[in-house]
This record gives sequence, C-alpha cells and structure tokens, in this order.
Amino acid sequence: MRRSGNTLMTPSTASTEPGLPRHSAGFIAILAAGVTGVLHLVLATQVIQFSQLMAALFVLNGLGFLGGIGLYVSGRWRRELYLVAAGYALATVLALFVFQGFSVDAFYRQGSLNPVAVLSKGAELVLALSALFLYSRE
Repeated sequence: MRRSGNTLMTPSTASTEPGLPRHSAGFIAILAAGVTGVLHLVLATQVIQFSQLMAALFVLNGLGFLGGIGLYVSGRWRRELYLVAAGYALATVLALFVFQGFSVDAFYRQGSLNPVAVLSKGAELVLALSALFLYSRE
C-alpha cells in the first residue's frame, strides 16, 4: 500500500503500464476472452453459409473480445472497464438464448450437445466472474 497525500491507496490489479496483469484472475480473464474470441471468429466462417448478418455479428463479437484483451494489456485499462467487460460477456451469453430460445435446448444442435456453445458460454461466464472479481479488488 502507498500513501498519496492523506489518502491510503491499495495496489491496483490492473496495470497502468503495458504488460501482464498483476493478479492471477487477470490471466484467467485473458484466457477466457481469448478462447471465446477465437471461437467466435472460427464460427463466423461456418455461420456465413447460412447468414451473412450472423457471421458479421460473430466476427464483431470475436474482435470485441480480442480487442478487450489488447486494451487490458495496453496500460490504458481503468477500473470501470471491468464492469464493461463483465456486461459484454454476459450480453453475449444472453444473445445465445435470444437467438436459440430460452431453454437448455440452446446448447444443443441437431439433437446433440454443442460443445462449442458450451465452451464459449462457459468462457464468457468465467470472464464475467473474473472481471467482477478484479473490479472488487481495485
């Protein structure tokens, strides 16, 4: 801890300098965002066969997650962005149910469990929880 004027300041979990996170939850968040970002970009190549609009949304979503990683390690990250990251991740989980229906069936494709949907939504939930944890630590 350090003192600034009359205020006691706690160490930040985000870096104000480019580089790696200062807390292990930051690494977990980066991994989760990377997994779901790459999965969305790969899925966009498959979805484009059925819908160009959905493929564009998948690309934008994937780039959003990867861009978030870039911002996080750039040194320009601020505490409030943890809430943005958590909200973004939760919005993408909700989007699955909006497009696939509000039931467990959203995780099934042609009668079988869709492992890509489970992995990406799991990663997004891990990202949201990690971001909220990091927000609470700053």
